[in-house]
Amino acid sequence: MKLRFGFGTGFQEVEVPEQNLIGELHANKVETELTGEAEVLRALQNPIGSARLKDIVRPGEKVAVITSDITRPMPTAKVMPSLLDELYAGGVRPEDITLVFALGSHRFQTPEEQRKLAGERAWNEIRCVDSDASDCVSYGLTSRGTPVDVFRTVAEADRRICLGNIEYHYFAGYSGGAKAIMPGVSTRAAIQANHSRMVLPECCAGALETNPVRMDIEEAGAMVGIDFIVNVVLSEHKEILRAVAGDAVLAHREGCKYLDRLYRKELKAPADIVLVSQGGAPKDLNLYQTQKALDNAKHAVRQGGVIILIGSCKEGLGERTFEEWMTTAPTADSLIERIGRDFKLGGHKAAAIAMVLQKAEVDLVSELDDDFVRSIFLTPQPSAQVALDRALEKLGPDATILAMPYGGSTLPTIIPEE
Repeated sequence: MKLRFGFGTGFQEVEVPEQNLIGELHANKVETELTGEAEVLRALQNPIGSARLKDIVRPGEKVAVITSDITRPMPTAKVMPSLLDELYAGGVRPEDITLVFALGSHRFQTPEEQRKLAGERAWNEIRCVDSDASDCVSYGLTSRGTPVDVFRTVAEADRRICLGNIEYHYFAGYSGGAKAIMPGVSTRAAIQANHSRMVLPECCAGALETNPVRMDIEEAGAMVGIDFIVNVVLSEHKEILRAVAGDAVLAHREGCKYLDRLYRKELKAPADIVLVSQGGAPKDLNLYQTQKALDNAKHAVRQGGVIILIGSCKEGLGERTFEEWMTTAPTADSLIERIGRDFKLGGHKAAAIAMVLQKAEVDLVSELDDDFVRSIFLTPQPSAQVALDRALEKLGPDATILAMPYGGSTLPTIIPEE
């Protein structure tokens, strides 16, 4: 049977022997009454653990709305119209609202990228800026010693509203919530201190209350002060299926529960071969982002199996330190040794890839040069079809195959039969 995997703005098509295919991981069927902008409006009118936003803000207050950058699928343009209406209903003036794109450790964006993210109405009515890690205000340290340094525009606002999409995160548990603050509008040193806990076993996809990284993020958010959040859960085709609004923790938790009903997938056994994609642009712009699908796939592959990672990576590796670690390491295992003695943001993703390589071969279908792919310990393949054919040659004609077309979203969990 033919399967399609997102690849940049296009796709890779693969003919998979039906008898070998043990599953194609898509969202579970969950009933939805409203979707898209109508669902955002419903959430704003029915906040969780909070008064309505229009009853929180006051005329004359400066409001910072923090949202995701170009590397995230957050549909800011679909959220902003209802959010602006709610702020205006509370007496806030357009000139007092700033939409801040949370860059974390990512590159600055072009005005065209900002405009596309914001949507025409927000772009024309309010100020839109990228966060700048060189201009921050310090709030001190969390109880775990993480510096809380926040972009000045956000720090000096009277009200802070955090937007985001909720999906699984390989060591923060889930995205969304206070992540807009930490790491969203924080300094590199702050992000590095927070992310250094990724090596702890409790820091994994789907973990919240016992996850030191997530707890540190929420402590930082509480120190800064988050007045309201609007988070969304997206379908595989990036449509808004559920929105949650209100308290930064309580509303976020409700969104996480919905995500679990939608995307947590139970398997009886790991597969020999896993075909996985981020689902295409913008999630596969670079290897730094595409790694998220790889990390979810590691939960589904057997020891000694093959993961076929399908992602354009047209912007290369995507992060300076990540690139330095990947291109200078003598071996993949040396990356794991290095992260243990010298944690560096960016290097953490290099080590994460190396940890997957200890379990399975990773074949990469991308726009990167073949020799370069080999130099970073991955096996280049010209197409997903060729990669699958070669994997079947290696593991045998009866090798089991699992397909993860939206690998950054679906979280496999092995539940062996009793």
